[in-house]
Amino acid sequence: MIKRIAQTAGFTGLLAALLLTLLQSFWVAPLILQAETYEKAEPAVVQPHEHTGGAMAAHTHDPEAWEPQDGWQRVLSTTGGNLVVAVGFALMLAGLYTLRAPNSTAQGLLWGLAGYATFVLAPTLGLPPELPGTVAADLAQRQIWWIGTAASTAVGIALIVFSHHWLMKVLGVAILAVPHVIGAPQPEVHSMLAPEALEAQFKIASQLTNVAFWLALGLISAWLFRRKSDGQYPA
Repeated sequence: MIKRIAQTAGFTGLLAALLLTLLQSFWVAPLILQAETYEKAEPAVVQPHEHTGGAMAAHTHDPEAWEPQDGWQRVLSTTGGNLVVAVGFALMLAGLYTLRAPNSTAQGLLWGLAGYATFVLAPTLGLPPELPGTVAADLAQRQIWWIGTAASTAVGIALIVFSHHWLMKVLGVAILAVPHVIGAPQPEVHSMLAPEALEAQFKIASQLTNVAFWLALGLISAWLFRRKSDGQYPA
């Protein structure tokens, strides 16, 4: 069973990561590069951000900080990061399949949609994807809220889908709403260097690429898991 999970996750993660990298390279990365031109503008041109109490905070950059160069370095680092994430999520899906195996390959799409709702859609309702040069709340607070939102979304969806009693389904809806009632941590002043139109494009691109990634992840993992259960691909 462990070998079955590992093989499913490995192949699925590789294919989904390549798809995500391809979509990001042609759609998301150009928007990020365009936003970086505003972030790396001359200090005289960049407007500082005003905070409560009259304090002023401008964007500063460490010239010695390493970052991948445009071209193969950026693509390679993006692919590596995507591969780690994709394999991790594929391991999670394959593990869940051992508890509730998909009856058909198409059911993998439903698992993929659930993963998208849990790890992308629900968290971004409070913490939308941000371009470089955007003021954000404290990182630790955002991480805590993100983890809590993903966990509550997973539990809520599980109760709604798998519970047979209507009270448990109502409880699932309530659990889904809890992090959004609490609210995501927000900066004292919302500000960004890139134009609003560019930010809107980036949000749409991020959502659609993640939808494609999760649908591919669910579909491929279900297909491979079922083929392995039938002994249709080599050990």
